[in-house]
Amino acid sequence: MTRGAELLVEALIQHGVDTVFGYPGDTSIAFYDALRGQSSRIRHILTRDERHAGFMADAYTRTTRRLGVCEASSGAGAVYLASGLAEARAASVPLLAITTDNNRRSHGTHPISEVDQDQLFAACTKWRRTAEDAAELPALVRRAVAAAVEGRPGPAVLIIPEDVLEAAVAPALAAGPPAAPARAPGPRRAAPEPAVRQAAARLGAAQRPVLVAGGGAQLSAAGPELTRLAERLALPVATTIHGKGAIDEAHPLALGVVGGNGAREYANTWVAASDLVLFVGTRANATDTLGFTVPPRDTAVLHLDTDAARAGRNYPGALPLVGDARATLAALDAAVPGAPPDKYARRAAELAAARAAWSATEGPPAALPDGVLPPRELVRALAAAFGRDTWVVADAGTPTPYLACYWSAPGDGWRVVIPRGHGPMGYAVPASVGIAAGHPGARVLCLTTENSVAMSVGEWETAYRLGLPITYVVLDNTSMAWIKMIQHLYAGGRYFAVDPGPLDPVRLGLGTGIAGARAHTLDQFATLAEEAAARRDGPSLIHALVPEHHAVPPPVPVWQAALSGESTTRPIH
Repeated sequence: MTRGAELLVEALIQHGVDTVFGYPGDTSIAFYDALRGQSSRIRHILTRDERHAGFMADAYTRTTRRLGVCEASSGAGAVYLASGLAEARAASVPLLAITTDNNRRSHGTHPISEVDQDQLFAACTKWRRTAEDAAELPALVRRAVAAAVEGRPGPAVLIIPEDVLEAAVAPALAAGPPAAPARAPGPRRAAPEPAVRQAAARLGAAQRPVLVAGGGAQLSAAGPELTRLAERLALPVATTIHGKGAIDEAHPLALGVVGGNGAREYANTWVAASDLVLFVGTRANATDTLGFTVPPRDTAVLHLDTDAARAGRNYPGALPLVGDARATLAALDAAVPGAPPDKYARRAAELAAARAAWSATEGPPAALPDGVLPPRELVRALAAAFGRDTWVVADAGTPTPYLACYWSAPGDGWRVVIPRGHGPMGYAVPASVGIAAGHPGARVLCLTTENSVAMSVGEWETAYRLGLPITYVVLDNTSMAWIKMIQHLYAGGRYFAVDPGPLDPVRLGLGTGIAGARAHTLDQFATLAEEAAARRDGPSLIHALVPEHHAVPPPVPVWQAALSGESTTRPIH
């Protein structure tokens, strides 16, 4: 006889799952015992927080396209994990969450860790099931994996009562269809042929079309097809923050990030002036489109998305293309006529001139107090030290606009991971562990802030315990600078609840086993970055004080408009 927990672990292995991120609890003892028995075939990474397990699985999926798996126990463990799944749900990142629940004999007796998990996870997962019989666990894993990766991807959660994990069952009862690999995306289906033909005709007729790619293009591994279509049509390509790197940002047709956070001015100007926009795998929400002005809502739009409910929703009159990004872009490439031979050269020259004009307006770094360093130059120093092929993860807030604007992604995968589903603080430190787990031996660069460190510092111990080659760079503006900037611009400078006490990341790092140093000058920072990039094992830490946003505004167009007097109202998200 076999226990349910053993069937569960074997089902995961059969789907190609080799890593589970999690934190044990009373109700998961049988599951952990089964993991221990199969530790040569599947590894468990012990986190310091269930929310962090979700963030690790999320980043693991984004950068490997293998399904990230996370685990939590009943009660507070499940509640914490729900917060870690919300970003993946909003960002359409597939992952599998496994939670354990109280023994069914105690249901209704108000046990200490009772919570309605189906209701709890309703808002942050796309699929939920509670196992009622140990024999059905292999089939439920198959269904959960399929649900996570098919259609619009997202988290699937399998809820397993403690007694189901402990129940004995004959192995023959677990027989079923062969397991499919737990990878994203799921089945590739191109948009319907009539819609593809219509879209191809519109692309061929447009005088100044542009493509805007999002995270869906990344998960679909659509970069090569996207680039071929761009080259065939001399079609400039912009991206959202999630789409950053869907095309090599050094490509002559690459515009870089557009929208309301981290965009270069010429990129927004180009998209706003286009006569046709092809959105690929992006929500095209207010942030991605600078309040629906990039492009304006009366622009002709083609919107490629796996979700029929989202394709074209934000742009009335858009032509929806419902299908996989890679398959549909390939179909479009086969259907569109090529641009005239000289059009590519003219378009590339025009874009090069726009980039050069923007660079000429950048100017030197602002004068700052001693020991306070300009974030733009820090990102450039990191790029010089680590190179374009480094895996990079960043927190919301200070790192986001500077990375979006000044880091050049190579176009070979989701190498720059910034959580823009909900923008949760405290994401990057645990996410860096997920990326390092998915790419053994590769150095990972993690840009975070002092307030995000306060939420996630325990995972520094995880990185040290596992000897992961992660470099943590803490950009510390000694306040909740993003919120403080909003108060500065739109609340008359009445600052409130945005100035917590200071932290010392270097001392915190030493407490978890990580040695680090604070950089007081740009030269010191560059030296520390070069030393960190040269390391081949174990984590490292660099601390840098940076200015508050109202002192040195980052490349956030709506803030720049407010400071110049062009806008007086707070923009919507």
